[in-house]
Amino acid sequence: MSGTNIIHTIPPVDHASAEGAQKEVLDKALSQVGFIPNMYANMANAPGLLDTYLLGYGLFRKESGLTSAEQEVVFLSISQFNGCHYCTAAHSMLADKMSGVPADVLQAIRARQHIPDTKLAALAAMAVEMVAKHGQPRPEIVQDFLNAGYQERDLLYIVLAAAVKVLSNYSNQAFGTEVDDKFAAYKVA
Repeated sequence: MSGTNIIHTIPPVDHASAEGAQKEVLDKALSQVGFIPNMYANMANAPGLLDTYLLGYGLFRKESGLTSAEQEVVFLSISQFNGCHYCTAAHSMLADKMSGVPADVLQAIRARQHIPDTKLAALAAMAVEMVAKHGQPRPEIVQDFLNAGYQERDLLYIVLAAAVKVLSNYSNQAFGTEVDDKFAAYKVA
């Protein structure tokens, strides 16, 4: 990861000594995931950033109607496209250990290669297309997505996922966030 755009002057917020809004949002994060990821400690410098991330992430997980594996494909595909090594590692671990993403699909997304599952390939392509084309996907990508069995409503949840990933991917890139030990086996080389 190039260091030219990294902000290293703002230290991560230590949960043990955090106060006010920083403590409140880190307490919320701790209750949701059971630990404070490095990404959250950095984002807590702007409590509204972390709070917005947690809200959007939770709503995508709860409301999208996509399976856990499909949700992970969306988050991982966007993170990989955006070049966020931290989120690529984190979502790779979640895909492998918790969400049931097939190993060949996980490897294909990480390597930016052909995804062997037709439906998940259409989903990943749609997620990347929405980000790459700034919300103006090509009609043939949308049609492939719909032909794979997804609904137009699902496009709105991809927008939500993309917004959540902008918050995390961009802040991780700005901070050069170190990958947590929990995700270390999935670091991007």
